[in-house]
Amino acid sequence: MADKQKAGQKIVAQNKKAWHDYFVEEKYEAGVALCGTEIKSIRRGAVNLKDSYCSFQNGEMYAVGVHISPYEQGNRFNHEPLRDKKLLMHKREILKLRGLVQQKGYTLIPLSLYFAGSYIKMEIGLCRGKKLYDKRDAEAARQAGRDIERHMKDHRAEA
Repeated sequence: MADKQKAGQKIVAQNKKAWHDYFVEEKYEAGVALCGTEIKSIRRGAVNLKDSYCSFQNGEMYAVGVHISPYEQGNRFNHEPLRDKKLLMHKREILKLRGLVQQKGYTLIPLSLYFAGSYIKMEIGLCRGKKLYDKRDAEAARQAGRDIERHMKDHRAEA
């Protein structure tokens, strides 16, 4: 999802830090229960997914730490910027994810927020934390890929 947009989807916010700090094992799509002023702020792109995670409360799943800035033209019914957002998924998916998080030490991290038609969806990653040496290896591989691309580009220009 991070590298391609499907037809009818407009990515509003991405959590690039999650890809740096975690190994993303699986991805899931969830709807988000929002109020009116939150939707207007999201349309403006005033969303930050950094340092957010998902938690379970009373058999439901919530996105914690997702910052949606208050709507500037809002009135007294404006929303709290850091309120927990309820995620809409099937009950069996929620139970499956809860079991994985409790047993295997995974965590659920919001990866991106996007429009799918007229609905706002959140992509959630089932993640495992990276150690410092894993981060160094990933950075070295990324740098090597850049170097190869640069040399290939120079080689094509010479020919």
